[in-house]
Amino acid sequence: MSWIREGELNLLEKLSANILKAGPVPKHVAFIMDGNRRFARKKNVDRQEGHTQGFNKLAETLRWCLHLNIQEVTVYAFSIENFKRAKEEVDGLLELAKQKFVRLLEERDKLEKHGVCIRVLGDLTMLPLDLQQHIAKAVVATRSHSKCFLNVCFAYTSRHEITNAVREMAWGVEQGLIKSSDVSEAMLSECLYSNNSPNPDLLIRTSGEVRLSDFLLWQTSHSCLVFQSVLWPEYSFWNLCEAILQYQFNYRSIQKARDLHREHQALQQLEADCACVADLLPHHGNGKPADTQRRQDALLHYTARREQRVQDFLEALKHKRDSFFTDLSSQAVLA
Repeated sequence: MSWIREGELNLLEKLSANILKAGPVPKHVAFIMDGNRRFARKKNVDRQEGHTQGFNKLAETLRWCLHLNIQEVTVYAFSIENFKRAKEEVDGLLELAKQKFVRLLEERDKLEKHGVCIRVLGDLTMLPLDLQQHIAKAVVATRSHSKCFLNVCFAYTSRHEITNAVREMAWGVEQGLIKSSDVSEAMLSECLYSNNSPNPDLLIRTSGEVRLSDFLLWQTSHSCLVFQSVLWPEYSFWNLCEAILQYQFNYRSIQKARDLHREHQALQQLEADCACVADLLPHHGNGKPADTQRRQDALLHYTARREQRVQDFLEALKHKRDSFFTDLSSQAVLA
C-alpha cells in the first residue's frame, strides 16, 4: 500500500472541508494511532493484519490532511515500550516498518510532487541496522522538501526524548559551545527530536483511551487534545472533521495560553540574563543614570553573545544529527 494516496474527496467531503477551512485549521496534527490489535480481534484476524490495516489508514488520513491544508502530521508509530511485547509481534512490526520504508523510497516521485519531507524521531540505534539504513535513506532523500511534513515517531518515548535533550545540552557545555547559564526551557525545546517542527495544534488519540502514553509530553502542553472511541483502522474523514471542530471551538483559549507562555518564557530569559550581568559587573556604583546606562549596555552585550553561543551550538547539533542520517544512508548505498 502506498504512503501517498492520490485522489479527490467526494462532493460531501469537499463541501465539509471548505466549511472547516473557513475557520482556523490546525497546521500541525499529531496522532496516537491506537486500536490496531483490538481491530484484529474484532475482525478475527491476526495482529499483523491489524497493524497492516493501521498503516493503510495512515495513508488515507494523510490524503485527507492534504485536502484540509494540514501541513504537518506527527504519528506515534512505535514506542520504546513496544519492545516489551511478544517477540513475534515486535519482529512483525519491525519487518512491516522495513517494507514500508522500502516502499516509500520507491515512491520518490510522488513525494517530490507533493513536497513531502519525511522525518523519523526517536532513538534509531535501538533498531536493526538494515531498518536504520532504510529510514536514513528516506530521511535524506526527502530532506529538501518543504511543502508538507510527516514526522514518524519510531523507537520513541517523550521521557527518552527529554533525557536525550538534556544530554545534548550537557554535550554542548562539555564542548565549550555554551555555558551552563545558557541552558533554558527554550534551549531544551530546540534540543528535542522535534526541534524542526512547531508544536502540534491538535493531538488525536483513537480507541477510547484517554492518556498520552509518553507521547510528545513537552510539545503538547498548549495543544488541543481530542480522544475518540473509534479504533484506528476504522478512522474516517468525519472523525477527523469532528476533531478539527473541537480544535476550532477551543482555538482562542489555546492561542491565549500560548501567548502567555511565550511572554513568561521571554521574561524568564530576561531575568536570567540580568542575573548573569549582575554577577559579572563590579559591585560598585552610586545609582546614578550613568550606572543604569552601563548596566543596560552590559545586558545588551551579554544577550548578543549568549544568543550567538546558542546559535553556534544549535548549528553544531544540527550538523551532528544530519551526519548521523547521512552516514547511515551512505552505508546502505555501499552495502
